[in-house]
Amino acid sequence: MNIPNSLTLFRIVLIPVLVALFYWPLAHTYFLTAAVFAIAAVTDWLDGYLARKLSQTTPLGAFLDPVADKLMVAVALALLIERYDAAWFTIPAVIIIGREIVISALREWMAELGKRTSVAVSYIGKVKTAMQMIAIFGWLLVSPNSEGMLYYASIICLYTAAVLTLWSMVIYLHAAWPDLRDTAGN
Repeated sequence: MNIPNSLTLFRIVLIPVLVALFYWPLAHTYFLTAAVFAIAAVTDWLDGYLARKLSQTTPLGAFLDPVADKLMVAVALALLIERYDAAWFTIPAVIIIGREIVISALREWMAELGKRTSVAVSYIGKVKTAMQMIAIFGWLLVSPNSEGMLYYASIICLYTAAVLTLWSMVIYLHAAWPDLRDTAGN
């Protein structure tokens, strides 16, 4: 077990902590859940950086890192869908979660074809992930009854993340389309 993989596992362990804090009736619940999510977001960046810097990339890490990322994002968005209970929040959240499922399945399929690199993480995918993390952090931090700069900034970040989510999905599907078309024709 190396440091990057340990950080990834730590991120997975943070998921039930996030859920417990979300429902725990504490005075500082919003701050605490946002802090846990921020720690997870930082470890997401840090484990990848350390894996490359220390030459500690492993097949386990390559599998677990995106799983941990997608689980944390999906769980946080599911919690927030309950909190905000409105179409204006649910629609972009479902777009984000749905895209993550589609692209994970696409990557698995392409790996079976031996062409996983054609759907490797792109720059726009990294920007999308950063925007998702910022949006979710903001929504965890802001109270549903408050309106202010953080509230409106979080709306902008959420919708920007949803647009980048769709854009990156189109890029991945376009890159994989020749292989998908060829496979479907056989």
